Amino acid sequence: MMRKLLSGLTLAICHLAIGTGVSAQTLTVVNETIDCGKTGYGIPATAIFEMQNTGTAQLNIISVQPDCGCTQVEYPKKGIAAGERFSIEMTYDAKMLGHFYKQAAVKSNGSEKPIFITMQGVVMPDLEDYSGNYPYNLGGLLTDKINIEFDDVNQGDQPQQVIHIMNDGDNVMQPNVMHLPSYLSAHVEPERLSPGHAGRITLTLDTKAIRNLGLTQTSVYLARQLGETVRSDNEIGVSAVVLPDLKELTGGQKAFAPKLQISATEIDFGDFGGKSKKTAEIVITNTGRTVLDISSLQMFTAGLRVTLDKQEIRAGESAKLKITGFRQELSRVRTQPRVLMITNDPERPKVVINIKVKK
Repeated sequence: MMRKLLSGLTLAICHLAIGTGVSAQTLTVVNETIDCGKTGYGIPATAIFEMQNTGTAQLNIISVQPDCGCTQVEYPKKGIAAGERFSIEMTYDAKMLGHFYKQAAVKSNGSEKPIFITMQGVVMPDLEDYSGNYPYNLGGLLTDKINIEFDDVNQGDQPQQVIHIMNDGDNVMQPNVMHLPSYLSAHVEPERLSPGHAGRITLTLDTKAIRNLGLTQTSVYLARQLGETVRSDNEIGVSAVVLPDLKELTGGQKAFAPKLQISATEIDFGDFGGKSKKTAEIVITNTGRTVLDISSLQMFTAGLRVTLDKQEIRAGESAKLKITGFRQELSRVRTQPRVLMITNDPERPKVVINIKVKK
């Protein structure tokens, strides 16, 4: 069964004072309380409490006593040298539904009184299991996605996307997302991932930090450990489509708005008929009452070129959009080739033209 694993960041220091001086052994706990979040019934939840002997003499953990038999602990039985880091692992069997709050008393020669560590969370009756759904291997760190799309978002929105991950290696990993642009943030939980354990990365898009409407694309890199170098095999593509905010138009304004009509939203280049490139033509007609403005025309992938004979289309008029595909470049792309069109039609502010290619 999969166990959830979390460790904290906030530094909480517990010192031992004896007589008029400070003990040579000092037990430092990185985080005394860890929130394990949600787990399924019977799926044990595990918290790892990072600690360190910040004193000048050997530290000994005398005992770690959990408050009930439903919780198991693992801790170093040997002496811990000055400056050495170590951890105490606490596991709850999750055989009772609802919120849990479990404590253990840590006794050592680095504190006169026990230090209490706490794990908390909630046991759900049904929890979706992603353990068999990780088709991508990024150097031993498995993921369910290597391309993230924030689709149809308006300026001011802060949508989120989740990447599920699993440690398929033999050592503990500390997954982190590198090269994040200013408009993206990432939260990884748990911060440390034991072999065979799963976690999740939540990406949040801040549209206020994106200046232009339409398509914005970037690549981020999923590392297994802090300080890992960027590699092509741990790349994750991120795209965002930011739309103009036309929701506030009144009924009268919509009656006089432009209206886009397009002859096709899918092009099939097939195998290119043995040619190196192929061109298709699409007709765009404005059936509305005011000027239709094609404010942005962008490609999701390499291997495409587009030309539009006019950007502003008057009422009753048409424009021709030519899309050229290049076979060699399109054969190498990992995602669906598409063309994105941003317009001032309140009913169709975004139009996507899908490109089919036989590889």
